[in-house]
Amino acid sequence: MITNLYLVRHAHSTYSADEINRPLSDKGLADAQRVTRLLLHENINILISSPYKRAVQTIEGLAEPLGLEVVIEEAFRERLLSAEPVSDFGQAATRVWEDFSFAWEGGESSLAAQQRGVQALGKLLKQYRGRNIAIGTHGNLMALMMNALDNRYDFTFWKQLDMPDIYKLSFAGDQLVDVQRIWGRSPRA
Repeated sequence: MITNLYLVRHAHSTYSADEINRPLSDKGLADAQRVTRLLLHENINILISSPYKRAVQTIEGLAEPLGLEVVIEEAFRERLLSAEPVSDFGQAATRVWEDFSFAWEGGESSLAAQQRGVQALGKLLKQYRGRNIAIGTHGNLMALMMNALDNRYDFTFWKQLDMPDIYKLSFAGDQLVDVQRIWGRSPRA
């Protein structure tokens, strides 16, 4: 029995310091409609999202046509890089990917974020065995979760993710058996 997890990196949002309530930009809203069109044909049974507005907005278009509700899961929130804004985001992000146990002051290490995400994935695999689950999440956490399953999904992979992006992870029990990128496919009408 195969369980499919559709990891959906949120669409583009206009930056603000309010991580939780930052909405999608106009481009992000348009791309969220494309996400809906792509996933409508994937027989999604469950919608789960980070509590962050941009992640919810990216998948919420599926709720009404599928007759589902978006369930919020705190564990799929983005990794907190630092308690205070960093002066050089690229350098700060590189550092936490180079040393998974390192955390900036008030931030979360890659290892801690990865364990949080993987634990939540494991819970979904047990609770919804044989189902298709769309998960609205964030690029850094998405890459860290995928990295725990296959180390080819590394810092370079994270830097190349689109916004939005969608990866379908297929599991037999709790074993990853296939990964497909589906964002690049043409949306079906």
